[in-house]
Amino acid sequence: MSYRYDRDLEFLKQISSEDLNDLVYCLTHDKDGGVRYSEELTQSEDYKKYYPNHNKYWESIAAEIQCFGANTLATLFRGGKGVLYKEVLCDVCDKLKVAYHEDFNVEKIENELLMKILSDSIKNMTPDELKKLAEEVGINHSGSITPELLLGSFQLLFRAGGFKSYQITLIIVNAVFKAMVGRGLSLGANAALTRTAAILTGPIGWLITGAWTAFDIAGAAFRVTIPAVIQIALLRKKLES
Repeated sequence: MSYRYDRDLEFLKQISSEDLNDLVYCLTHDKDGGVRYSEELTQSEDYKKYYPNHNKYWESIAAEIQCFGANTLATLFRGGKGVLYKEVLCDVCDKLKVAYHEDFNVEKIENELLMKILSDSIKNMTPDELKKLAEEVGINHSGSITPELLLGSFQLLFRAGGFKSYQITLIIVNAVFKAMVGRGLSLGANAALTRTAAILTGPIGWLITGAWTAFDIAGAAFRVTIPAVIQIALLRKKLES
């Protein structure tokens, strides 16, 4: 396993070791807390030398993502190098039936992925849950809160970027991690984020659980690449917020 230069993952060198904790965990541990049999990161020399100073071996972390997203035999022919992050991201989007264009940059594709997860989850919410979610993320509306209104507001917030975009992403990623990794994020979050995360955890959990059969058929790699990709999206937004 070796890192293949990837402009869309180079930003990881700027991420603190604390903020890389969850990404490393989802790459190396399964939902039951055991070490993944297919992971190679913990066997790398840089991991053994620097753990838990993740930032010092960020290239090995990036390489693990690239290799999980690649065909094993093809990786061998590439000298142990996987595929570029954008290919991993697009593969995840294809499995989750996310509408995107291949010419989009990764930030836009990541936003489309997050919006797809939100859209599918909000459809399962009660009117009371919709109202609570709107209140928690600061969306004020005098009339009734509809899924369409919420999604339109979220879309505008994602486009605007900044802290609100990061906040919403944090809520989504925390819910997905609970469903797929077996625990919430270790990132610090204030009380408002914690309440909002609780509102979303149920619907997103149902969505992910309902799709497990398809993921199992597609291969175990999606158990890694789905949470890894949304974690990358979160780290990118935090850096830019």
